[in-house]
Amino acid sequence: MVDLTTLSDRLIDDGRRLRDDNRAGGRHRRTRSIGEGSSKAKRDHLVRKVRNVVIAVFAIWLASGIAGAMFSGIGFWGVMAVLVATIIAVALFSSYPKMKTPKRADINKGDVRQMVGKTELWLEAQRPALPPPAARLVEDMGVQLDALGLQLEGLDQNHPKAREVRSLVGEQLPEMIDSYCRIPAHLRTEQRAGSTPDQQLTDSLGKISGEIDSITRQLAEGSLDDLAIKHRYLDYKFGEGAATSPQLENKN
Repeated sequence: MVDLTTLSDRLIDDGRRLRDDNRAGGRHRRTRSIGEGSSKAKRDHLVRKVRNVVIAVFAIWLASGIAGAMFSGIGFWGVMAVLVATIIAVALFSSYPKMKTPKRADINKGDVRQMVGKTELWLEAQRPALPPPAARLVEDMGVQLDALGLQLEGLDQNHPKAREVRSLVGEQLPEMIDSYCRIPAHLRTEQRAGSTPDQQLTDSLGKISGEIDSITRQLAEGSLDDLAIKHRYLDYKFGEGAATSPQLENKN
């Protein structure tokens, strides 16, 4: 027999989630990229498909031109065949190959910067299954991963921070979302040990987001210090420091 109280509570929870999602603009259902890493991967894939279309159409028309030269024209039906072949080629190569979402087991392969880009693509694929607050954190995390990826450029793969990023972004983050997605939908809003799986996921994503920002800042410290030193040097040589230097005072 159906428990009407439980069913009613579940419907109310679903309604609240839908309301919250609508207030947020339904952002977690959007297909836009969460970061530059995933956006670049999509652009590269699109460029490859356009290249395939151009090559296929060129090959069809080149073949028809050669056939026309050999047989003194291809006639009406030959022209129609070329047009049909062109339409089929455009439809086929503009649809295939489909862009593949990185598999969970493949995220942590390759160098650490490539891993960050693959994580962005994987997160986008998981976004529709996440509660609205967690989905918003995932979208914001894309910008953080872009910044982290810039700091990882040229970094030794055995550097302690590279290993830390590989563990945090390539292992802990996807494992946590995987664990959440394995929970049946109707259990994700039920209280357990003082919180719901939705709340636990959102809190955990917030902590990972903060750790990503912390690592990025630590990796950028060298560049920040270098910029500050250059700024002080230029200020001393050409700015207020130069105006009060002993050499200028002696000249006066």
